[in-house]
Amino acid sequence: MANLTRDTDRALAEARRVRDDNRAGGRHRRAAQASIGRESKRMKSRHLGKKIRNILIALFALWIASGVFGTIVGGIGFMGVMALIVASVVALVVLTRFPRMKVPQRADLARATDAQQLVGRTELWLEAQRPALPAPAAEMVGKIGVQLDALGLQLGGIDPAHPAAHEVRTLVGETLPEVVDSYRRIPQHLRTEQRAGATPDDQLAGGLSKISDEIDRVTRQLAEGSLDDLAIKTRYLDYKYGEGDVALPAPPISPAKDPA
Repeated sequence: MANLTRDTDRALAEARRVRDDNRAGGRHRRAAQASIGRESKRMKSRHLGKKIRNILIALFALWIASGVFGTIVGGIGFMGVMALIVASVVALVVLTRFPRMKVPQRADLARATDAQQLVGRTELWLEAQRPALPAPAAEMVGKIGVQLDALGLQLGGIDPAHPAAHEVRTLVGETLPEVVDSYRRIPQHLRTEQRAGATPDDQLAGGLSKISDEIDRVTRQLAEGSLDDLAIKTRYLDYKYGEGDVALPAPPISPAKDPA
């Protein structure tokens, strides 16, 4: 009887989730396709640029080849024109779909050679995982993407051997993916069941929240040097040029002329 009650509650919870998603107009699915950070968006744009380049090269080659062939044989005729159009459409369709952008694997995150690559790969990997995550965790992934962009800017200015850089690689390249993978290994029907006072969905959101806080802490720690430099330069400018506005000298007063 208890098992039947749990199954019924689980089915009702799943039905409510599907209903809410349909009422939302699929916003969650559309959000899952969006970039979570600048680096992943830049990598996607670069991949799209390569596709467009390949399409232009293929179409140019087809039309040049048909022109050369028509010159040799004295024209390609109506059938030749139709064949050229069909070949152009086929090339356009194939090169639009392929090559597909490769989603980084978890092992690729730890092998990133620099901060920019680490951030970009992690954002792409998180985007691929986001559709399988519950709504609170998916929203947290979007927040982490913004934080990773800021962290990447700070990492770009420090030595890769710096202890903070090693800490970031461990946090972003190992801990973060392990939390997500641990959740995804749990069967779907067990993710909403409470265990030790919390469901796996809640535990995932809480773990991502802690990772987000840690990323923010490391970013602030790395930025302290830049903030100190800015404060020193500001104090120097105040000392050299003064803190207030510089008053302009008053124009000289011409002596009054005696009336004639």
